[in-house]
Amino acid sequence: MTLNAVILTGSLFSFAAKAQEQAPSVMNIHDCMEYAISNSTAMRIQAADRNDEQWQRRQAIIQAFTPYLNAQTYAYNQYGRNLDPETNTYNTVTTFYNGYSVSTGITLFNGFQAVNNIKMADTAMKLGISKEQQEQDRICLATMEAFANVIYWSEMESVVKEQVETARIALERAVRQEELGLKGHADVVQMESELAKQEYQLINSSNEKKNALITLKDVMYWPYDEELLLDTEIAAPRCEDVDMLNLEGNAKALLPSARIASLQLRNATLDLKSARRAYSPSLGLYGGWSTTYYTYPGLSDYTAVSFKEQFKNNGGEYIQVQLSIPIFDQFKRRATLQKKKNAVVRAEAEYDQAMRDIENEVRRAVNDRNGANAAFRQAERLAEVQQEAYRLSNKQFEKGMISAIEYQSASQTYLNATAEKLNSLLKLYIKDAVVRYYGGESYIKQQNQ
Repeated sequence: MTLNAVILTGSLFSFAAKAQEQAPSVMNIHDCMEYAISNSTAMRIQAADRNDEQWQRRQAIIQAFTPYLNAQTYAYNQYGRNLDPETNTYNTVTTFYNGYSVSTGITLFNGFQAVNNIKMADTAMKLGISKEQQEQDRICLATMEAFANVIYWSEMESVVKEQVETARIALERAVRQEELGLKGHADVVQMESELAKQEYQLINSSNEKKNALITLKDVMYWPYDEELLLDTEIAAPRCEDVDMLNLEGNAKALLPSARIASLQLRNATLDLKSARRAYSPSLGLYGGWSTTYYTYPGLSDYTAVSFKEQFKNNGGEYIQVQLSIPIFDQFKRRATLQKKKNAVVRAEAEYDQAMRDIENEVRRAVNDRNGANAAFRQAERLAEVQQEAYRLSNKQFEKGMISAIEYQSASQTYLNATAEKLNSLLKLYIKDAVVRYYGGESYIKQQNQ
């Protein structure tokens, strides 16, 4: 079974604010998901975080395998008693100094901290990818739910409009029959009451549809003052049988929440290794070159050696190998190590809980899907029966075979059955999508089939 397409008030075209792409004239649920993802502020934040993580990984690699390089220059006047650079004796002559230096160094060994930092940066980047996918899935599910709500109230508005028109015709017929003496005034009043009730329900349905559309626009980040055209045709899902253990295995292996829990545990383990390696000695190689230029600006009869000669003659180099062995740091490393051990225990517990939650969610989702499928099939049969009963009641009322109260009851029963059928279809549609999602099929890919 499918629902008729409905067109919601709005303009024919809109441009995605961030993606700078023209939206389709009529958008189905897949189009809405794509638009929501491309314009979501949450996705923009995730993209910025991803960029940070990529730069952190690059930085970790560069720090591990390349030396640092610094260049420095300075200039100053020294007054009062100071050391004469020419005679190496003290004097009170103002001296001008100008120096230049270049230094470099690289860590040769630090307990494999650099390699560990690269692994941690790589894990952080993978964690960011999983969080981005999780956010994308959340947006798609929210879009699907908002889209289904628009479908529900749009269809309810259409059904109630038909009932309003039917009630108006029935009232006109009852007025004519009263004039002919075939019906009493009480029947006319009852039909007026029925028309007023249906018109009230129509107003309520229209308002709910507008609210549902506002919610959908908010989820999609669609401009509120622009129209949104929707193709709301959906079909009841097939609801194929699933292997529970296989579904749980796929969910644990593929869900972003499972990957996040696994990567957080890996990160905690790497942090612990890093804390242990802080006890290792470190070995570094350093080198540099420096030179100075000086003169006595306060001595009028003094002629300084040229800048070029001083730059060359005063130059000096150094090479240094440094071995650092940690001995005692007031138990800072020990406290850090204990905290990292606790973090691993915490991450292991969180991982186990995440796996347990996934098992529970998968079983609950399958049970909800199966229940929704049974409810929809029953609601579908009930709606067909009530539709026929309403049609017969309408004919009977025209012939005066039933009272206005009985006709009102048949009308309301038919409306309730139609609403329940539509509601159960949309519930089934969403719950089946959740089950397929746990099987490794993303929400947006499901809608692209």
